[in-house]
Amino acid sequence: MARTVWHSTVGKKTVMAVSGVIMLLYLVAHMIGNLKIYFGAGEFNHYAHWLRTVGEPFMHYEWTLWIVRVVLVVAVVAHAVSAYQLSRRDIRARPTRYVHSRPRATYATRTMRWGGIILGLFVVWHILDLTTGTVHSGGFQEGHPYQNVVDTFSTWYGDVIYIVAMLALGLHIRHGFWSAAQTLGVGSRTRDRALKTVANVLAVLLTAGFIAVPVGVMTGVVS
Repeated sequence: MARTVWHSTVGKKTVMAVSGVIMLLYLVAHMIGNLKIYFGAGEFNHYAHWLRTVGEPFMHYEWTLWIVRVVLVVAVVAHAVSAYQLSRRDIRARPTRYVHSRPRATYATRTMRWGGIILGLFVVWHILDLTTGTVHSGGFQEGHPYQNVVDTFSTWYGDVIYIVAMLALGLHIRHGFWSAAQTLGVGSRTRDRALKTVANVLAVLLTAGFIAVPVGVMTGVVS
């Protein structure tokens, strides 16, 4: 049954929708945590340490964090694979392009694929920058996330990479949230306007919330 569902178009869209919701919930929590940087180094570093001790003493040090990481990796891979396979299936179904593009297709809809690629590359860079310190601009300090974040956003390219990725994220959420609602059966004619409003609000809040961090460093509010 699982194989039959996975090979169907509806099954792949459902996997995309569920994995997208999981990532969206994580993004909301991650944005709220990121904004703690405005309360100073002590607060931000304490929050980063708390993430590693969640569930203690029942859970061992970092176990909860690793469970979250594994769930996110599974969600990202499932989302990306489903998107790629659905894209290939769509191309095979229509090997020649339409003479006229659909006038009602939004910019976010047309850029979903490129947006996904940009976000995928950004995630890799973000991990290498602030988790492993491999491409970090300054002297990466293990256990000092506040200083590491300030170092990253004290460089012009760190700001550009992050802001471009967050703009792509906003467009992705704007279209993806509404699409997920349709796939999961939440959408209807009477709810479409409300769902689109929620999608727009989420996209704006998350984009602004994430971009607020590099802006804070650039303006000297966070230093």
